[in-house]
Amino acid sequence: MKLAQEFKEFAARGNVIDMAVGVIIGGAFGKIVSSLVNDIIMPPVGLLMGNVDFSDLAITLKEKSADTEAVTLKYGLFINTVLDFTIIAFAIFLLVKQINRMRRGADATQAEAIAAPPTVKECPRCVSSIPLRATRCPHCTSEF
Repeated sequence: MKLAQEFKEFAARGNVIDMAVGVIIGGAFGKIVSSLVNDIIMPPVGLLMGNVDFSDLAITLKEKSADTEAVTLKYGLFINTVLDFTIIAFAIFLLVKQINRMRRGADATQAEAIAAPPTVKECPRCVSSIPLRATRCPHCTSEF
């Protein structure tokens, strides 16, 4: 019973749910990028290279026989997959770069607030706040 309770607490944490949503959206994004590469980018590239269909590019290691299939190295599909990865990695890079820029902006604002020089000082006699440039306390009239 305790194991089930621990698992329930683990699964209900916000970061686990966020990760699950990220994996699902990442899978959908991967399909979009694969379609972009296979259906939009590679046909013009193949046309420029002399009507080459990259998904058909392969090296046959062993011909098909009556009882076995042909053994091929499908390097064209590998090229498509590498291009998919490159596009996804670049998109994630841009996303992380933007997030870091927003964080740096927030950190800079906090640093400015922390590093701001004091504008007041405390009177040693009456402990009230007075401007830094003051030479006499307005509350107890002590001189500095």
